Amino acid sequence: MEPRVQREPTVKRVPFARRLAIPGGRDGRRMLVVAVIDKVGTGLWSGAATLYFIYVAHLSVAQIGLLMGLSGILGIAGPPFAGRLADRFPVTRVLVVAQLARGAALLALLTTNDYALLVLFSALGSLPDRASSVLTKLFAARVAGPHRIRYQAIQRTAVNIGWAVGAAGAAAALTVGTTASYQALLLANVASYLVIGVLTLRCAEPPAPVRVVAGPNASAGGGGSADVRPGLPASRTRAATPWRDRRYLAFTGSEIWLFLDDSILQVGFPLWIVHATDAPVGLAPLVLVLNSVLVIALQVPLSRFGETRAAARRLLVPIGAAFLTGGVALAASAGGGPWFATAAVLLAATAFTLAEILHSLSSWELSVALAPGEAQGAYLGVHGLAQSAQRSLGPVVVGAAVSAGPFAWPVLGATLVVACLAQHRLVRPPSSPPAAESVDGPGARPAGDPGRSPAVPPA
Repeated sequence: MEPRVQREPTVKRVPFARRLAIPGGRDGRRMLVVAVIDKVGTGLWSGAATLYFIYVAHLSVAQIGLLMGLSGILGIAGPPFAGRLADRFPVTRVLVVAQLARGAALLALLTTNDYALLVLFSALGSLPDRASSVLTKLFAARVAGPHRIRYQAIQRTAVNIGWAVGAAGAAAALTVGTTASYQALLLANVASYLVIGVLTLRCAEPPAPVRVVAGPNASAGGGGSADVRPGLPASRTRAATPWRDRRYLAFTGSEIWLFLDDSILQVGFPLWIVHATDAPVGLAPLVLVLNSVLVIALQVPLSRFGETRAAARRLLVPIGAAFLTGGVALAASAGGGPWFATAAVLLAATAFTLAEILHSLSSWELSVALAPGEAQGAYLGVHGLAQSAQRSLGPVVVGAAVSAGPFAWPVLGATLVVACLAQHRLVRPPSSPPAAESVDGPGARPAGDPGRSPAVPPA
């Protein structure tokens, strides 16, 4: 008998006007406000952090680079640690602790100019900072349920606006350029952490997926499946773990490469414009402005193309095409005069931004859909490693591409296409033989079935 491909429930299409409504009720709206305030504060401090270390702490460029590098290394541990905690404790309480820890570590920078202590406080702040992003994603996945992709699109649009507001405020404050102005920006970010901590405490704990436990017959690397025995006592059960799920680990590994759009836009474009094209230097910041405008304009309308696991998988094809287009356009920008170079750079920025938008939808949905409900936090924590690793690896890869010359960009684009195609095959729906129904009865669903999002109830 032919194996049967598992079908996932369809999500009813929502008209665009209703797509602007925030899923998740009052708590969903409140957490959206939390995310915006967080990004406003982060935008205020991020634009001034390097200058603070130079003019207030009197560090050299080499010392600042080492400080940020060491902080990034420790921050990699944040997502899996936070995800594991969120499977054991209320996610809102874990998130509040992370927010307050971020504020405490940042505030500690004001107490010293000693380099060792500055490195220590920065590193300690990086751990809860990376953890907060995973915890916020986990909360959104639970509170918005089957509408999580729409929630993610609205949230991403809002935080881009928040970031822009914070960056504009930092630019205004930095025109003063005094020690007090840098300290004021730091304190403003600390205050934002206190505010969002209070708001998060007012959020009810969203319903978590039922805790299901892996039995002795659960296969390692089986996509997070588990042998369900609801009556077993907790002492005889063992939760699924992403570290033995080979498919999820491979999926996370491919995500590291697909998150390169961040380093390409933040690092690659400015270096390439200055060193390899005849485009005006002032085009570099305008690329980031264009990126923010496109995200704000397109994130919500395009979210309808990634609302199910199958739809998210289909997005990997246009994502690859956008990456390749951007690589070819960047290579072409090295030839011709200023006008041609400017047009090619803007085309490349548009293509990479489109890839970024579509990948954010695909990545969000697949990372949740492939995770079993009983270990959702641990799985999303491991997925969070992809962005953390990209922040360390990405600038090195992009710097090498800039040094190698125009030919490197189409090659890099081609490798991103290969990563998309590999992931497209990796996340295809599993086939299950009909005989499996005789184990637990007709229509029974194995726990942690990666073919269906744990946030969507069975049809």
